[in-house]
This record gives sequence, structure tokens and C-alpha cells, in this order.
Amino acid sequence: MVVDKIVECIPNFSEGSDQSVIDAIAAAIEGVESVALLDVDPGKATNRTVVTFAGTPEGVEEAAVRAIKTAAELIDMSRHSGAHPRQGATDVCPLCPVSGVTMDECVEISRRIGKRVGEELGIPVYLYEHSATRPERRLLPDIRVGEYEALAGKLGQEEWCPDFGPNEFNERVKRTGVTVMGAREFLIAYNVNLNTRETKYATDIAMEIRETGRVKREPSPTQFYCHGKIIRDHDGKALKKEGTFSFVKGVGWYIEEYGIAQISLNLTNHKVSPIHTVFDECVRLAAERGLRVTGSELVGLVPLDALLEAGRHYLKKQHKSIGVTAEELVHVAVKSLGLDELSPFDPQKKIIEYRFRKDPALAGMQVNDFVDEVCSDSMAPGGGSVAALAGSLGAGLATMVANLTAGKKEMFERFEEMSALAVKGQSVKSRLVHAIDEDTEAFNRIIAAVRMPKKSDEEKAARAAATEAANQYSTMVPLHTAEACLEALKLAYEAAQKGNPASISDAGVAALMARAGFEGAMLNVKINLPGVESEEFKADLRARMASLHDEFGSVYVETHQQVTKVLKVLAQS
Repeated sequence: MVVDKIVECIPNFSEGSDQSVIDAIAAAIEGVESVALLDVDPGKATNRTVVTFAGTPEGVEEAAVRAIKTAAELIDMSRHSGAHPRQGATDVCPLCPVSGVTMDECVEISRRIGKRVGEELGIPVYLYEHSATRPERRLLPDIRVGEYEALAGKLGQEEWCPDFGPNEFNERVKRTGVTVMGAREFLIAYNVNLNTRETKYATDIAMEIRETGRVKREPSPTQFYCHGKIIRDHDGKALKKEGTFSFVKGVGWYIEEYGIAQISLNLTNHKVSPIHTVFDECVRLAAERGLRVTGSELVGLVPLDALLEAGRHYLKKQHKSIGVTAEELVHVAVKSLGLDELSPFDPQKKIIEYRFRKDPALAGMQVNDFVDEVCSDSMAPGGGSVAALAGSLGAGLATMVANLTAGKKEMFERFEEMSALAVKGQSVKSRLVHAIDEDTEAFNRIIAAVRMPKKSDEEKAARAAATEAANQYSTMVPLHTAEACLEALKLAYEAAQKGNPASISDAGVAALMARAGFEGAMLNVKINLPGVESEEFKADLRARMASLHDEFGSVYVETHQQVTKVLKVLAQS
């Protein structure tokens, strides 16, 4: 399953012992095709199970409703007890944007789910966090005050009128309780390892960096802040010192399994307080105290962008170009943060987007296999895929020149410029690699449209509409490839102008590959265009093609002249 838009959902169910109930809820989620069940974590003492799943917005909506329905059928809140605060069979159901989805979109999804749960299932729903309709309902503890036992008195009061569902403690609500629904930022559970067994030292650092901070203390005779005398006001109340980071919660604890103390952190908004920034501060504070951070640990899943940003951060500290692949950025992040100290770190299992990633059929092939596939009598891959491959190689070569230049100490003054060029190159290269398989997908859409039934007038109309859409798509794919090849050529030109002269031949070949990709893509546009019926569409496309041809030709001439010029200088030296 390949998913462009990914939403995570983490419902908490008030059952932690009866495995048959937990399995039934998990099965309800797994029954939705476009979602993946990522984790099921039951707790007997809390009598609560935290389930994590993710998928498309539509899939997550449907899976959430099914899971809440199943929980309502199998869990009786009037008989429930447990150590964790709770007020419903599905106690809380947060949604988090992961990839390709905004917080506003998650808010809308949460409200759609809440409306369905209230109207279809008859369960009162309160909206919280970013979805809250009232400021006093933004925080979960404020909504949960009094827990399940207070619902009979709360429901029916104007201030506790649910956002969706019944405003009465009827027989059904007596069984199901209420559900809190909302959208929030992705929570990253993150532990930093220390070379000590002393929990109080981990707690000392945790209190220093967490948002709630700590009590103020006088300077300590030791390096540990926690040894200092508490500073109080004239009424004897301890004064507070603000923590370093917002959206960070933290405690210290001892892990007997590993024989170390950990700074245990919840990062509730990694975009404001990134993993790498928090880690670096832990390193600094540990060193001040005569301790050493030996590594760290991610509990559960992590969004890809959190590790990409960490990788860029540490490459910049090493004065290395950040224009490298996502896989390399992840590797740098894992090693720099020491995420593999306690156990192996498998990006395919730990990065949430990778759980949905599927290697492309063509772009994932070995070179020999791809060439053999091109040689076969199959209609795909054809010229469009080969053109995209050529363009991607052009972008890749331009990126290589930029990275080689950025790594030369003699060209230090161009480091930032070349690093930025390499970042652009990686982006263009990725677009063109994606187009290798997209061109085949365009061909498959045409075949699928042609094979549609055409007996009735309705079927004929549907087939004609699908055919037109497929033909238009089959022209737009190579046109986008041509546009990306133009971007690759511009990268080659900049590499030829400002890159290391010793790599000028690589910049020249980059331009040639971009040209091959461009011309090949344009041929595919031209051969597919007659199949389109819309004259307006064809006229617009022809105008765009003419403009692209003019711009490409101009940049290519300048690139060729620059490459020739540098080669002449090198020949005379």
C-alpha cells in the first residue's frame, strides 16, 4: 500500500485484560483496506489499551468509527475500574497529521468522526486540543474531570453539553460513557541514556529542560542543581524556574534491563522542540554535571521529517553538504543521536511513512533488470520511462558536482551555495525517479479505460470519460517530466558555472542527460496528444510545450558554452 496522505490515530480503549475484546477492536481496524494497524499496547493495571493505526484520511475515519462501535458493543463502563483516568469505552481518540496532511485537515476529520459517533452510535462526544470548540475544553484533563462517575451529573448541564451526540445519561450512555475526540501534534516518546544508575541525576536534567520547569535552588556545592537549597518567597512558597523547551514533558527513571538511568521525554510538538535540539541540550547539561550521554531511544514510531531535520542538523555541524538522500540523512540522525545503542534501529519499522512505502516496480529494479525489461516486447516501460531515467541521471550528476564542490576546502566560500544546489538536485532527481513508474501507470490507465464495458449508453459515456481522462493524464505525465528535465538542466548550468572545474565534464554530461530526457519526454507528449478530444486542453498544452522548448534551448546553449569554455582553460593549464 502506497499512501500520499498519512494520518495517525491513537484511540485509548477502557479494556486491558480481556484479550477477546482487544482482538475484536483490532480486527475492526484491520478490516479497513487503506489503514495499517501499527501497535496494540494493553495494560492490565490501568485496564486500558492504547491502539495505534495510520492510513489515508478516509480510511482512518472509517476505521475509527468501526473501532469505537466495536468497543461500545463489548465494553460496559458501568462495570469498569482501572488505575488510569477514564470516562468512556473509547476514552479518547486523537488524530495526528503525519505526511501530506495539515492540522486543519485532521481537525475536520476528527469532527466528521465525532459527528458520526454521536449520530450513528448515540455516544456523546467532546472535541479537544486543536478540534476544541471552546477554550475550556482544549485540555483532556479539564474535560475528564470527575471521570465516568461524574457523567450522570454533568450530562444535561448546559456547560457540559457534548459537541455531538445525546446530552443525557441514558441507558446506552451508561454503558458506553463518552468519547473525547480531537486533533493534536504527533507525540514522540523519547529517552536519553546516561552513564549512571542514579535516577535523581536523570530527573535533575529532565526538570531543567521540560516545559513545566522546576523549583529554583541556590548554587550547589556539587555540580548537580538538585543538591542546592530551595529558594522560597516571603510566604515560604517555592519559586519556579521555567524549563528550556516548550512542548516537552520529562522525568528521570532507572531501567534495570540496561543498568542505566534515562531522561524520559514526551515531545508533543517536535516542530517547535526538535529531537536533535533536545538531545544536544541533554548532552550539554550532562557534561556540566560530570555525566555523559551515551545514546538515546525512540519508543514507538517517529515521523520521517523529524529524523531528516536531525540528519541535516548534524551534517551542518560537520560542515557537510545536506544535499544527500533521505536514507543518508536518516543514517546520520541515527548515528548522531545514538538511537541504536540499546537495540538495533530499523528505519523500515520505526519510521511511520516507511510502513506504507512500497518499492516502485521499475525504479526499484537493478540496472540490468531494468534494461532487460526495456528490451522485452512489453509496451511498458517505454520511451517515457527511459526519458525520466535520463533526466534523473542528469539531476543526479549535477547534485554530485555540487556536493564535490561543497566538500572542497579550497572552495569554502561556495559551501552554502553548493549545499543548497545539492538539496534542489535531490528534489528534482526524486521527481524524475518517481516519473519512471508514473509513465507506466499512465499507459495502464489507458488500457484500463479501453477495457471498460460499452454495451449501454451509460457504460459508453463512462468509458468515453475515462478514456479522455486517461489520455489527458498520459500527456501530462511526460510534460511534467520535461519540466523537471528543464530544472535538471538549470542545475547542470549552475554546476558548470560555479562548481569545481575538475568536475566540469560531469556537469556537461548532466546537461546532455537532461537534454535526452527533455526531448524524449516531449516526443511522448506529441504522440499521446492526438488521443485527447478537448481542443482547449490541446491548445493549452501546445503553448506550454513551445514555451518549454524555447527556454530549454536557451539554457542548454549557455550550459554548453560554459562547459566548452572551462575545458579550454583546463587544456591550456
